[in-house]
Amino acid sequence: MNTGSYYEPIDEHRYKPTAHAGGAWDTDEQHFSPLGGLIVHAIDRQLAARPDNGLVLSRISFDILGRLALDECEIRVETLRPGRTIELVEAVVLMADRPVVRARAWLLASGDTSAVAGGGADKLTPPEELATWPMASVWPGGYIASLDVRPVSPPQPGRTTAWISTALDLVAGQTASPLASYIALVDTANGIAVRQPPTAWMFPNVDLTVHLHRRPEGGWTGLDTTVTFGPTGQGVTSTVLHDVRGPVGHAQQILTVRPL
Repeated sequence: MNTGSYYEPIDEHRYKPTAHAGGAWDTDEQHFSPLGGLIVHAIDRQLAARPDNGLVLSRISFDILGRLALDECEIRVETLRPGRTIELVEAVVLMADRPVVRARAWLLASGDTSAVAGGGADKLTPPEELATWPMASVWPGGYIASLDVRPVSPPQPGRTTAWISTALDLVAGQTASPLASYIALVDTANGIAVRQPPTAWMFPNVDLTVHLHRRPEGGWTGLDTTVTFGPTGQGVTSTVLHDVRGPVGHAQQILTVRPL
């Protein structure tokens, strides 16, 4: 097995995770972050097989339906709502013929709106100016061990801003788009700003929704993250997403919070 990637392709629609995709809550499961990137990669491949209509992926929501075993999966992609300026695409991840993730992506028309572009957060300190943080001291698993994590300032309970990157390919032998590679790191947000030690509390996310106002560029995913726990077992991880040029969008994750 190629150890320089998160996944090995089996055929056109099936993939097998490597040990680098191992989860943080359970090392025998997949971490969702690289799987999210793999889903975008599968959507990219489906769209590349047809004429380019100029639409760009602008929102994707992932619902995690079941246990993500560290085993092969199949990804099926279909268009639910075709259109010339707006399109809705769905991707379903199956393991042992059972759906475990359902993702829906809105594709929107692109055009020149630079004259009115604006808003959003300030740029983050460049990652080249920051030191690496050993995130593996907080979380186990092959995925966390594969990351280069560089906080802008020391991580605080419930509040961290950090750059994330990896030297690994998403899929062995296949070129992933900058977007797929970027999304493959976004789910890390729920682990960089823990409010309570994961040895005492569980707070896994059951979804991830990403909205983008600009296509990410470069090899770094910037996460400006705040984690909130409510009083009745629910929490929210909210993130302003950055690349090296500045903000690109937002991500939200709903958490189920309970003691171990």
